[in-house]
Amino acid sequence: MIEIIQGDITELGVDAIVNAANHTLLGGGGVDGAIHRVAGSQLVDACRLLNGCKTGDAKITPGFNLTARYVIHTVGPVWHGGGEEENLLESCYRRSFEVALEQSDIKTIAFPSISTGVYGYPKDEAANIAIKVMRVFENRFETIIACVFSQGDYERYQRKLLDQI
Repeated sequence: MIEIIQGDITELGVDAIVNAANHTLLGGGGVDGAIHRVAGSQLVDACRLLNGCKTGDAKITPGFNLTARYVIHTVGPVWHGGGEEENLLESCYRRSFEVALEQSDIKTIAFPSISTGVYGYPKDEAANIAIKVMRVFENRFETIIACVFSQGDYERYQRKLLDQI
């Protein structure tokens, strides 16, 4: 089942949340900063051991002080006008699911809207990619959540979800 929720991803009672991280995995702004603040300093220590992450890939750590047991860190593409960015964004979602499936106890997972903040990815295109990849994996998880920040994003994701039935 795919759900769209408007809210704070750090408060969700799911097995894993996905972090829209930067290459260092050591924290930043937006969702990344919020996750690091709530998880606590142990998250930075765990991320240091991962030696960064390439765009389109994903790595996992414990959730530490988060309600979620795990954080899956993925690095989305910076928008430069199209082209390779679509494949990289699809890879972020796909790799996050693949990493989650490697842990037998992850049955519920929540994603933010990857790359649509300071990375500038167009929100409609990003939502379409997110829902498309979620549809591929929806039978492998009990619940997949797209956790968005604004009412506009909530409505956008709801439309994309209905369009892809």
